[in-house]
Amino acid sequence: MTNDADLAAHLAQVAGRLLIGVRDAGLFTAKALGKAGDATANQFLCHAIAEQRPDDGLLSEEAKDTEERLGKSRVWIIDPVDGTREYSEKNEQGLARTDWAVHVAMAVDGVASIGAVALPGADDGKGLVLRSDRPGTVPPAPATLRMVVSRTRPAREAVAVAEKLGAVLVPMGSAGAKAMAIVLGDADIYLHSGGQYEWDSCAPVAVALAHGLHASRIDGSPLIYNQPNVYMPDLLICRKEHAQRVLAEVAALCPAGG
Repeated sequence: MTNDADLAAHLAQVAGRLLIGVRDAGLFTAKALGKAGDATANQFLCHAIAEQRPDDGLLSEEAKDTEERLGKSRVWIIDPVDGTREYSEKNEQGLARTDWAVHVAMAVDGVASIGAVALPGADDGKGLVLRSDRPGTVPPAPATLRMVVSRTRPAREAVAVAEKLGAVLVPMGSAGAKAMAIVLGDADIYLHSGGQYEWDSCAPVAVALAHGLHASRIDGSPLIYNQPNVYMPDLLICRKEHAQRVLAEVAALCPAGG
């Protein structure tokens, strides 16, 4: 498979299917299921990337990081299960949650260049893969904006900005699910300030940018990947027409030097 975008999408889709199989086996408690899913998907993705792209760097949430990737121009950044908690939980109706994802991305010289985000539980369980190389049209925003936030710990800045914009809060699980909600037109703003890592956002950012959305840090600065320290404190993904207003409201909340 010579095309990087096709490879990313294929890897995300297959990992998603593996995760569904592990979950549907019914052999694990919720806590054990999360660990089993993480390990299974990570083993598949890491071995597949090493086989298909042996000269590229690799950064995975579930694998030991090394300095080797820092000398590479091309680095695969993966999150085998984005939203492990959601993957292993059931919703209020007792059904398996769908707000989790698989992230497969490539950063080229620090830029999120190729991305695939699989939503294995989406589309009535058929699964969905959103790709940076196949952008669609993002539906127009409604009169009342919708801001996706953590279902367990909404960020203070997000809640405050939503109030300023008159936006409604939409609690949701994983970072990938939130970001793809913007791409799919199910939400309008994803503002996160609670701390993330490169694997949480690289694939979603690549997909969002390809779809013509705005993606940056919450101070407006660019998102740079394959850094020695992979911690990324904050993220904004939204339609371009909303970006300056959101950034201005965040700046008002957190003035420089304040």
